[in-house]
Amino acid sequence: MMSSFPSSTQLYTCSTAPRVFLSHSTSRISHSVKFGSGCSARRRSRCSCFLLCSSNLWKMADMLDEKKSSSSRAAISAAVASSSSAPDRHEISPPRTFLDALTEQDLLLGIQKEAEAGRLPLNVAQGMEELYYSYQNALCQVFKSGHPKANEIVLSNMAVVLDRILFEVLDPFTFEPYHKAIREPFDYYTFGQKYIRPLLDFRLLNISGTSFVGNIALFDEIEKKLEQGENVILISNHQTEADPAVLALLLEFTNAFIAENMIYVAGDRVVTDPLCKPFSMGRNLLCVYSKNHMNDDPELTDMKKRANTKSLKEMAVLLRGGSKIIWIAPSGGRDRPHPVTKEWYPAPFDASSVDNIRRLAEHAGVPGHVYPLALLCHEIMPPPPQVEKEIGEKRVISFHGVGISVAPSINYLEIASALKDSEKAKIAYSESVYASVCEQYNVLKSAIHDKQGLKASTPIVSLSQPWN
Repeated sequence: MMSSFPSSTQLYTCSTAPRVFLSHSTSRISHSVKFGSGCSARRRSRCSCFLLCSSNLWKMADMLDEKKSSSSRAAISAAVASSSSAPDRHEISPPRTFLDALTEQDLLLGIQKEAEAGRLPLNVAQGMEELYYSYQNALCQVFKSGHPKANEIVLSNMAVVLDRILFEVLDPFTFEPYHKAIREPFDYYTFGQKYIRPLLDFRLLNISGTSFVGNIALFDEIEKKLEQGENVILISNHQTEADPAVLALLLEFTNAFIAENMIYVAGDRVVTDPLCKPFSMGRNLLCVYSKNHMNDDPELTDMKKRANTKSLKEMAVLLRGGSKIIWIAPSGGRDRPHPVTKEWYPAPFDASSVDNIRRLAEHAGVPGHVYPLALLCHEIMPPPPQVEKEIGEKRVISFHGVGISVAPSINYLEIASALKDSEKAKIAYSESVYASVCEQYNVLKSAIHDKQGLKASTPIVSLSQPWN
């Protein structure tokens, strides 16, 4: 159990990072202000930061990580030196530029050094620096929380992230249609968990607007079905690149098997962007091309369709083996706010995608179940306002409450039996799943954004904070 937070929330201020830009004529990274230490008051603008948590919260997080892998830089260094991150990767020894960094200035100068040496493309170097400042700003609360290792946590997390990005640039990893999470010699799963965990608001029940899980008993039901050799499909909305980590972090206290064994149907962008790939390497993925980017380059459309067909065949093989849990977002991309109201809502589902995954589960030869799942986490890492064709979007990171909720399995035959037309049945089933996701999403929104907390629970969605 974690200790409770103070009844009153203490307010602090900390600086916002300067705008970082690249000078292409000199191939150097320039900064508009001097480097600071942590959330220095010397920078020009400020952001409000709250006193987050007692030291017990950090102790709990540290204990969870210690059970899986050592968080020391010595262990990370040993893993890198002993082997590459996958059996077919080259044996290389990347520079220790970031792992040896002792200060923020060391990290930022390290990015400049690697760019000047030609080991980092300028656009990647700029992205790394923007990522550092965005992460630092999101964790201003950590700097001011009073935790004795707060600065060390941020510096350590970013040192490993920058090191993994550099390693990826020097020795690019290629994802197979079905990618299994890389857990050794470097544990990419725990790496991703440690990076995202500080962004989630895990405060206790007496403070509204924190994080919640809806219908935790159904996750227990799902885990039992997996233990019995049955398959589970989670049809969900999709909000951020961090969705897998959010799901795993909210479930690791009660349903660690689901958290670590979930297979995500992932678009090509998260397996091609060098700033995103290290995090993707720690997840079980079925790699596909999103319909939103299928025709970005007409000459590649046929290749993408063939690749998707191959991934579907891989999925069919996995489902025939049983005990698989697969997450899919049939909208084809991340949710975005309404262009007029600016309200966030789950993007509509593609009925054909829902039908394809349902039929694959149905024909696997083992029992399969489709559960609607809602995710609310867009505040911690929102996507660009519009869908972008180019790889390399700017990441804006924040600290915020998040939520997930699952509803009872929806049976296709019960819906189809009332309809004689198979096409109408397909559409009706997709609409039923989507309606459930939206209903759960609205409950999470009331709990988190409208700050109703547990009072937002309904007869359909029972909210809880299982980490308490």
